[in-house]
Amino acid sequence: MHYRLPSQRRVYLALFVVCVAAMAFALYAQHGLGLEPCPLCIFQRVAVIAVGLVALLAAWRNPVYRAGQAGFAGLTLLAALGGAGVAAWHVKLQFFTPADKIPACGPGLDYMLETMPFTDMLAKVFRGSGECAEINWRLLGQPMPVWSLASFVAMALLALWLLRRRA
Repeated sequence: MHYRLPSQRRVYLALFVVCVAAMAFALYAQHGLGLEPCPLCIFQRVAVIAVGLVALLAAWRNPVYRAGQAGFAGLTLLAALGGAGVAAWHVKLQFFTPADKIPACGPGLDYMLETMPFTDMLAKVFRGSGECAEINWRLLGQPMPVWSLASFVAMALLALWLLRRRA
């Protein structure tokens, strides 16, 4: 029995569907469960959207040449690694930062975008704040940033597989 790998187009379509499902759940958590996203959550959403858009574009274009395939897989990998980095930082804030070292809750991301230069806003967001360190939802004992990190790692591994794939 000979096993055929799924087509590149189907892999990217499946990845796009996963990203749409992740964003649908994030919006449900926000609007249905009343969980307001912190700034780090918003950056993770941006990374999910980036992975999803690259996946959709790759499925639509379905490149046949190796350079095009590597380009889409590389962009997917970069977006997934960016999201994994933000999620890992979020996990660090929630699990490995002593309570006395967590900064107080700060202004919302919208306010920071309007009033601060972009680099200052990024620096403030990544220092973390009280709302980023709060754990107010769990699934199987783990908070949302842990699940985000696991998802981004899976996306990055899929992108690496696509980079190494020969068909």
